[in-house]
Amino acid sequence: MTKSLPPSAGEPAERILLGPGPSPVPQRVLRALSAPTLGHLDPQYLAIMDETCAMLREVFQTKNALTFPVSGTGMAGMECTATNLVEPGDEVILCVNGVFGTRMKDVFERCGAIVHPVEAAWGDVIAFEQIAAALAQFPKTKVVGIVHAETSTGAHQPIAGLADIVHRSGALLLVDAVTSLGGHELRVDDWGIDAIYSGTQKCLSCPPGLSPVSFGERALARMDARKTKPQSWYLDVSMLRKYYTGGGGGGRVYHHTAPINMTYALREALTIVLEEGLPARIERHAAMHQRLRKGLAELGLSYIPKHSLHTLNCIRIPEGADDAGVRSRLLADYGIEIGSGLGIMAGKAWRIGLMGHGSTIRNVDLVLAALKTILR
Repeated sequence: MTKSLPPSAGEPAERILLGPGPSPVPQRVLRALSAPTLGHLDPQYLAIMDETCAMLREVFQTKNALTFPVSGTGMAGMECTATNLVEPGDEVILCVNGVFGTRMKDVFERCGAIVHPVEAAWGDVIAFEQIAAALAQFPKTKVVGIVHAETSTGAHQPIAGLADIVHRSGALLLVDAVTSLGGHELRVDDWGIDAIYSGTQKCLSCPPGLSPVSFGERALARMDARKTKPQSWYLDVSMLRKYYTGGGGGGRVYHHTAPINMTYALREALTIVLEEGLPARIERHAAMHQRLRKGLAELGLSYIPKHSLHTLNCIRIPEGADDAGVRSRLLADYGIEIGSGLGIMAGKAWRIGLMGHGSTIRNVDLVLAALKTILR
């Protein structure tokens, strides 16, 4: 007897994605995703991959040879940097002011690192003086990790100038740029960042599934000096670099089957970013943030962080408003997705993403009009 299949949920609806991610994906990127699949060692695919990595270097603003998309979402990038930069017993300083700083701490602890957290209240940023004091207290620190764009709180963390403090202590600077790459100013080389990771589904407006990473010379030297193997075979950069760069002699060495079609999609998404130009794209995100901010103020809605991201707007839920009810009506009546609060901000915040393809006048005005109607 043939077992009947459960009822289908139907075709995915066309949502207006204004949450913390994913962001809306342009048709050009979706078409690229549907191109014929090649083998992961096919010369044409390797050329496409090399083009993609070269464009990632432009968007990261770095000359780092080892810049590539890790197979997996942004958390795979976090795991990749952690598992390769530290060995069991290494001391690290991690900045914690939200969910993703907390998650970074968890990941490093799972790698056997001794974590010294530097903390700030959720919604606040970390002062450089706090990091300098921690480095003086823990002089054996190997890595300082910090989140540039804390998606859970909407806080925009300053980075420029931090590397000078970190490098004086002989440590490496690691940056989480999941919600800032392609939407905020980010200069890997100029800012002295040693290792960085991001995600495709935020300001790059590509489907989720890849995590761009970049490792500088200091980070490579640290990895080459390891006494133990990284705990993750899948994310072991000593092997991944042989596939992505052919480094070590002997040409490309198979490691795992790369997500071929996602690479096509990322290449097209990066092409769109570079066609617009990074300065213009960053300015567009800033302008849309200001437009939203002005409109929210007129509705009596205020921001939680003092230093707000342009890409992720964390709004205080007004007294008497039904958190889940408002979000449900936005989705049902307008097809708009916004995010709820995470962690200690659950029930206290709405998160409105204006990222990449979704950061437009139309979307800003639409979500403002919808909120005005619902909150009335």
